[in-house]
Formats: sequence, structure tokens, C-alpha cells
Amino acid sequence: MIRAIVTDIEGTTSSLSFVKDVLFPYARKHIAGFIAEQQNEAAVGEQLTAIKKLVGKELTLEEIAVQLHQWIDQDQKITPLKTLQGLLWEKGYRQGDFKGHVYQDAADCLRQWHAAGIALYVYSSGSVYAQKLLFEFSEFGDMTSLFSGYFDTNTGLKQDTHSYEKIAEEISVAAGEILFLSDIKAELDAAKLAGMQTCWLLRDEIGPASEHTQVMRFNEIDMKE
Repeated sequence: MIRAIVTDIEGTTSSLSFVKDVLFPYARKHIAGFIAEQQNEAAVGEQLTAIKKLVGKELTLEEIAVQLHQWIDQDQKITPLKTLQGLLWEKGYRQGDFKGHVYQDAADCLRQWHAAGIALYVYSSGSVYAQKLLFEFSEFGDMTSLFSGYFDTNTGLKQDTHSYEKIAEEISVAAGEILFLSDIKAELDAAKLAGMQTCWLLRDEIGPASEHTQVMRFNEIDMKE
């Protein structure tokens, strides 16, 4: 019996191209000006301090911007970067520069599962802040009421089995009663090792035989398994 579903975002509920072709370029273009404007705000200043600690030396704002650009280009899953991106994306969402992309089948099924009493959670490498923004300003309106909680890299890396054990413990649901959805096999492997049920979302075509159930759309997921 599935009592809870934990879903990835990029490539799962939402198009990879939205993140890579819209959000990342937007952050790269605006992040230097953003940190210059907002450096004295507590939320931003805290992340600037964290970046200096990570690098291990004092940095000017210009040097921090260069480091952020490098991390963006390398698609690094670094918490201060993800946090700053989330803060910047909020500005873009609120200004109407873009809306959060969610697949129609994902939106429909998430609503159905929520109505059926299944607890829904998000686990993404993007910050919790960014996750909430994507669903709050989605193409289908504010979807945040569907979710009972959100997890990001503060919980742990997505390819680390311990991260999924922590999630199961935090939501107080036995791992075997949790279904994890992702488009990345290594993440599914880690979740399965933690005892969770898994489903591999493959939008284009079904892949080679795997221990993970494979589907192309959310409405193909068998909730009776």
C-alpha cells in the first residue's frame, strides 16, 4: 500500500528544458546584479558568507559572482547557490517573467492522489524555496496546497541512500509504503536501497530492463502495486 509519494521535479513533474533553458540562464544573467543590490539583506548576506567559507577565503562581490557563474555552468548542487537562485527566481516569478512548468499529466495525477488522501512530498536538488516557487507560480496556478513537505540538499545528496532513510523517518511513514518518482536511475537505486518503492519516469521512451518500474507518464503509474 502506498501512503506517501516523494517526487523529483526536473525531468519528472517538470521539463528539464524549463530549468536548463529558462531558470538557469535567468539566474546567470541576473545574479551578479542581484547580490550587489541585496547584499545587505540578511537572507542574501548569509549565503555570501557561506560561499566564502566554502571557498576558504575572502572574496569581493565580483569574485563571488564569478564563482556563482562557474557553479551554474557546472550544474553544481551547492546549497548557497541554490538558495540564491531561489531568491532571484522569486523576483522573476512575481514579475511575471516566467511561470513554473509542470506536465499536464503530473498536475492531474498529483491532484487526484492528494484528493485520495496520499501524502505528497517533493525532493529536489533545487532549494525548498525554489521548489515552492515553481509550484506556487505554475502554469496550473498555485499547487503548493497539494504538498505536505519539501526536501532539498540540506537533507542530503539524492544519490545517497541515507537521504531517503531520513525522509522516511521525518514523514513518519515506513519506507516500504513510500513511492519515489524520478527520471534518474542512481536516485531510484538509492531510494530502493532505503526500502522505498520506485518508479522511473522516462518521458521519451522506455529504457532497458530495470528493477524499477518504468512509465512515460504519471497516469501510467499503477497505484495498486
